[in-house]
Amino acid sequence: MTTTLFTNARLIDPAEGTDASGWLLIENGVIRDMGYDAAPPNADAVRDCAGKCLAPGIVDIGVKVCEPGERHKESYRSAGLAAAAGGVTTIVTRPDTDPPIDSPEVLEFVARRASEAAPVNVLPMATLTKARAGQEMTEIGFLMDAGAVAFTDCDHVVTDTRVLSRALGYARSLGALVITHPQEPGLSKGATATSGKFASLRGLPSVSAMAERMGLDRDIALLEMTGARMHLDQITTARALPALERAKRNGLDITAGTSIHHLTLNELDVADYRTFFKVKPPLRAEDDRKAVVEAVASGLIDIISSMHTPQDEESKRLPYEEAASGAVALQTLLPAALRLYHSGDLSLPQLFRAMSLNPARRLGLPAGRLEAGAPADLVLFNADAPFILDRFTLQSKSRNTPFDGQRMQGKVLASYVNGTRIFGDL
Repeated sequence: MTTTLFTNARLIDPAEGTDASGWLLIENGVIRDMGYDAAPPNADAVRDCAGKCLAPGIVDIGVKVCEPGERHKESYRSAGLAAAAGGVTTIVTRPDTDPPIDSPEVLEFVARRASEAAPVNVLPMATLTKARAGQEMTEIGFLMDAGAVAFTDCDHVVTDTRVLSRALGYARSLGALVITHPQEPGLSKGATATSGKFASLRGLPSVSAMAERMGLDRDIALLEMTGARMHLDQITTARALPALERAKRNGLDITAGTSIHHLTLNELDVADYRTFFKVKPPLRAEDDRKAVVEAVASGLIDIISSMHTPQDEESKRLPYEEAASGAVALQTLLPAALRLYHSGDLSLPQLFRAMSLNPARRLGLPAGRLEAGAPADLVLFNADAPFILDRFTLQSKSRNTPFDGQRMQGKVLASYVNGTRIFGDL
């Protein structure tokens, strides 16, 4: 048996909410012990962390890898390398590929590709309806047997409430997790900005923040009717938060996420039609951004994700209305999240509760925590190291990041999956 001891580490424990200096011992790919005041045990290998932060690896729900169909935008190899460089040790992939992941055969193909090419853990999701068309639900039971961890049509909102209610009822009978995109599709169709002064001055087609609230109200009503398990992929407006709070208070099995871009950017960042800032839903007002940050701090919003969406240069170098939505974020998720730490909005345990512990809990994974018996999926990082981001240094095949050229603070030094170093030198 091989043991490795991390000493002089700043241990970030999201389950206990602690941030303190200590040591951590791993053995055969799992955490065996940790401590703060007691003398560390002997080990086969010792790694001095020099006071840097050691935390559970990030579990990122909602990553798009473009296999099959658009491998030139992102492959499992490139996505895995980007994740490792960003401290993400588990990626939960979206099924909005070409073709969509809506059958056990396609799911088994992507699972095989991921196991062959990616250095991180990869957990695939499958579509809720066939071809994401919202007309006929997929074979949820067979897809679960093939390895699907959740079901979602991503940003294709199921408009037929009867189809969605039947899918939720069937998912409930199997204990499956359904992920919805809270948005009223009629109002949001074709929108590229959030309604307000900025959108009017730029002449951009816009959508009211109420579209998110209306979509959320419908999903909550169907959840109450069916008793299923539901996760909301992105809550981005202040108007949606009271409805979410009531749903949780009423005991519904519901969790909510938000994206790192909606936590750290606002509509003004679009400036003069900068398409790398075009995401879905569109960036919101600063008041909405602050409200969502406060919701993460209080625990009302459970999960922070990258919503990693690769787009090639040809898709982005277009007039703003015609450009594709989405941004890559696997490698920038942690340094962008650390903006909220340095601004005093969130502590490191709060950040890793939302990026590691809560997503792992929602998916029933043993990861996302620093405790004996948990897998040694870890990230070692310097929370204070400054740098200027150059998008051409990213590991992703596509480099459509809104943070290009921006001053960032926080560098990943090493990443580990099951105790094996997959990035860095330590």
